[in-house]
Amino acid sequence: MNKKFYITTAIAYTSKKPHVGNIYDPLMADCIARYKRMSGFDVFYLTGTDEHGQKIQDEAKAAGVTPKAYVDKTAKEIRDIWDKFGVSYDKFIRTTDDYHMKAVQGIFKKLYEQGDIYKGSYEGWYCKPCESFWTESQLEDGNCPDCKGSVAKANEEAYFLKLSKYQDRLMKHIEEHPEFIQPVSRKNEMINNFLKPGLTDLCVSRSSFSWGIPVTFDEKHVVYVWLDALSNYITGIGYGVDKSEKSYSHYWPCDLHVIGKDIIRFHTIYWPIILLALGEPLPKTVLGHPWILYNNDKMSKSKGNVMYGDDLVDLFGLDPVRYYMLSELSFTNDGNITYESLITRTNSDLVNILGNLVSRTAAMINQNFSGIIPAPTVLEEIDKTLNDGVTENLAKADKLLDEYHLADALERIMSVFRLCNKYIDETTPWVLAKGEETKPRLATVLACLVENIRLGTLYLNAYIPDTAKKIANIFGFSVENFDDISHSFPCSENKLGNAEMLFARIDPKKKLEEVAEYLSKKYPAKSEKKEPEKEAQSDIIGIEDFEKVSLKVAQIIGCESIPKSDKLLKLEVDLGTERRQVVSGIAKFYTPEQLIGRKIVLVSNLKQAKLRGVESNGMILAAGEEEIKVLFVDDDVPNGAAVR
Repeated sequence: MNKKFYITTAIAYTSKKPHVGNIYDPLMADCIARYKRMSGFDVFYLTGTDEHGQKIQDEAKAAGVTPKAYVDKTAKEIRDIWDKFGVSYDKFIRTTDDYHMKAVQGIFKKLYEQGDIYKGSYEGWYCKPCESFWTESQLEDGNCPDCKGSVAKANEEAYFLKLSKYQDRLMKHIEEHPEFIQPVSRKNEMINNFLKPGLTDLCVSRSSFSWGIPVTFDEKHVVYVWLDALSNYITGIGYGVDKSEKSYSHYWPCDLHVIGKDIIRFHTIYWPIILLALGEPLPKTVLGHPWILYNNDKMSKSKGNVMYGDDLVDLFGLDPVRYYMLSELSFTNDGNITYESLITRTNSDLVNILGNLVSRTAAMINQNFSGIIPAPTVLEEIDKTLNDGVTENLAKADKLLDEYHLADALERIMSVFRLCNKYIDETTPWVLAKGEETKPRLATVLACLVENIRLGTLYLNAYIPDTAKKIANIFGFSVENFDDISHSFPCSENKLGNAEMLFARIDPKKKLEEVAEYLSKKYPAKSEKKEPEKEAQSDIIGIEDFEKVSLKVAQIIGCESIPKSDKLLKLEVDLGTERRQVVSGIAKFYTPEQLIGRKIVLVSNLKQAKLRGVESNGMILAAGEEEIKVLFVDDDVPNGAAVR
C-alpha cells in the first residue's frame, strides 16, 4: 500500500470574496499534493470554507438575507475560484455541513465533561474582523495587534478551554519535534511571544450572537469560531462522523497544514491543545507561509489595493498566474504582485526560456526528421554535461520540494530549461542541419533536448499542469508519475504531436490598457474613484521601475587586472546560460585570487559600455564608500538565478 500524505489548507472565511493573496494557501497545497501524488503517495487534500461567526451574521443582515443563504452564495463563489485555479482537492468541507456540526458538538461536550472546558465570563476587547478577544495589555495603540483595526469593549458569559493545563506538554512537543512549526522564525515567535509569557484560557463559546453551532447542553451559547473551524481537519476525514472511523485512522495525523503566517498562533497553540485534550496525535508540520503583497503593501479592500484571482486568470491565463504566484513567495519572505511584474515574469520565463525552447526543438525535429523524434547515437562530452547538469538540478528540486521550498525548487526546474537553451547555443543544431555527414550528430542533439525537456516537465507538472500536459502531448510522454526519471530517452521514434505555441509574448503597453478597460467595466464604481495626486518625489521609484532591472546570480570564473589602471578589474562571469565580460572598479579592494570562484549579483540588462577601452556587459553589486565590499551569494544558489 502506498504511504499516505494528508494535506490541508486554512479554510476560507465566507464574509467576502477572497482576493488573490487568499488563493496562495490552496495553490501551494495543490502544488505539494500534485508532487506527492506523482511520487506515489496516497494523497488526501482537504480544503473548504469557514462559515460561522458574528461578522457573517452582520453581513447577511446588511444584505437582507439569512446567514445560511449568504454563506451558500459565498462558499460557491470561493469553490468556483479554487476550481478555476485547478486546485486538485479531494474534499471541500463547509463548516455548515451537518456531519461537521454534529462532530463539533460532540467535541465540545467531551471536553466539557472531562473538565477541560468550563463556564465563566469574559470582559475585554473584541476585534470583529479577526474574531479575537484581547486584554488591555495586548492591544497596540488601542487597536487589534493582528489586523491593527478597531476593537470594541465586550462583556459576556462564555465557556473557556484550559490552555494553561496543556502548555508544558505543548512546549515539550515543540522542542522534541523541530519540524512541527515551519519556518523556524514562526516557531520562535510562538515560543517567545505566547508560550514563555504563559497562556490565558481560550474563549470557545459566544452568547451575544446566534450564527454558530449550538452548544447541545446550553442553548444560549454557540461554539466559537476557532474550535469550530479548526476541527474541520479531523471531521473532514471522519472523526466523530463515521463510526468505523477508517478514513480518520488511515489519514490522521495530518502530514501538513498549509496556512498563512497571520493565523500561525491558532494552529500551533490552540489547535494542538485541543488535540491533546482529545487524546489525539498532533499534526506533523504546520507551515505558516508569507503573504503576497500588492505593490509591497498588504491587500485590503478598505485601501482599494485588492487584486482578484479570477480576474487575473481571465486577463493572463491560468498557468502564467499559477507560475507567478508559486515562483514569487520564498519560504520565509513576502512576495509582491503587480500587473507589470506579472507581464515581465511571463515574458522572461515562460515565453523566452520555456516556450521558445519547446518551439525551437519541435521545429527542428519537424524540419530535419519529418516530425519523428530521433534516437541518440554516441553521446559527446557536451551532451553528458547537459545531462549531468539536469540531473543535479532536479535532485536539488526534489529535496527542496520535500522541504516545501516551492519557489526555490521552481528556480532549479527552470534552470533545466536554461541549460537546454545554453546547449542549443553551444551545439548550433542549425549548422549541423546543413550537411548529411553531421545529421547523426544533429539527431543526438535533438534527442538530448527532448529528453531533458521531458525530465524538467515532469517536475513542472506540479506547478503549471496544463502547460506540462501540452509539452507532454507534443513529444509523447506522460507526466502522471516519476516512474522514469533517468536519461532513458523513451520519446525516441515518437511522432510529434501538435506543436502549439505555449505562451504568446505580451506587449506591456497594450496589456495594461486591456487591464484598465477590463477593470473599469467589471468594477465601474471603483474606477470612478480617483486617487489623490501625490507630491512628486524624485528619489522614489515604483515597482514597475524596479522590475526593469534584471539582477542575476553569476559566478566569477576569470579575473585579471587591466593595464594602466589601478582601479579596474576585468571579470569573466558565468550566468548559467551564457558567459560575459564585466569591468568593475574594485581592484583596490580585491585581488583576482580572492574573487575567482565566488558568486556575485550582476545587473544583467545594463547597456554595454567601455571602460579604459575594455568592453563591459553588466555591473556587479557592491556596497560602501571609502571601502568597497562586493555582495557575495551563497555557493548553492544556481548561476543565472533571478534576484528579486
